[in-house]
Amino acid sequence: MKFRAVIKETQGWWIGWLVDLPGVNAQERTRDALLESLKIGAKEMLETDIPFDPGFSMEQLDIPEPEWA
Repeated sequence: MKFRAVIKETQGWWIGWLVDLPGVNAQERTRDALLESLKIGAKEMLETDIPFDPGFSMEQLDIPEPEWA
């Protein structure tokens, strides 16, 4: 799986988040450490069991790639 990450170095820290997985963000001292933290965050997010109330369902949506991708 591939996810888009927005990253930036600012004041000695690398910060970033995954556009496609809201809530996955990180801050690290190096770019490599930041990318690894984002990967770990995405893995943990995707492995999280999500409870559903009766009557709800989970659907997968097929969204075409944007032209700029």
